[in-house]
Amino acid sequence: MKVVILAGGFGTRISEESHLVPKPMIEIGDKPILWHIMKEYSYCGFNDFIICAGYKQDVIKDYFANYYLRNSDVTFDFSNGGKVEIHSNVADPWRVTVVDTGYATMTGGRIRRIRNFVGDEPFFMTYGDGVCDLDLRELLAFHKENKRLATVTAILAGQRFGVFEMDDSNSPIVREFREKADEDGARINGGYMVLEPGVFDYIEGDGTFFEKEPMHSLTRDGELCAYKYDGFWKCMDTARERDELTELIKSGRAPWMKWEK
Repeated sequence: MKVVILAGGFGTRISEESHLVPKPMIEIGDKPILWHIMKEYSYCGFNDFIICAGYKQDVIKDYFANYYLRNSDVTFDFSNGGKVEIHSNVADPWRVTVVDTGYATMTGGRIRRIRNFVGDEPFFMTYGDGVCDLDLRELLAFHKENKRLATVTAILAGQRFGVFEMDDSNSPIVREFREKADEDGARINGGYMVLEPGVFDYIEGDGTFFEKEPMHSLTRDGELCAYKYDGFWKCMDTARERDELTELIKSGRAPWMKWEK
């Protein structure tokens, strides 16, 4: 099953680093946050990635072009014609497709542009700036059980994201999706979605924000389902949040890094 990650934005709130690299390539600890997100999926057995690149997309391509060497012990023998000897390979079993989805394309447009890479199968989709300790296998099972076009992980956090309102505590069907949360205890869009190919029909073009017209239309049609999750989730939107995530890694208390345990 393919995993689509949106990694083409500018990261304007953390511009002291994002003017050099795309936001998903900003490091927490000593690895890009994009790497951490991919490790989460890989830990659960999902290793086929489609990276929706845009702004400074060459940085992402260069990173994966050299990924094998970055994660192996290697000898460069310049006395022997520049021979390269790999001593050990600890690289991940990933298949990574990096797609240039446009410099200024919006989130929905980026998803629409990778339609041919996804095909006619359901796929995971998330943003390239948030980590979570969610069991993605359980999310997929929930999606299959509820048989809707889209399932979104709904988390509790008073931040700058769209809010879900549901019929009652027992129903996963979203009744309303509204923009920008006050700190009112409502659940917000934490990304980590499962989408059916039918979702592409809700996206008009490059200028479409997935979080606006498509999600409102899916809600209107009863096709948006919310997976309520109360575990760890954190978005890296500012330098302070980057530092907080890095400190969790350094102290050995990073809940999303299950592969280390």
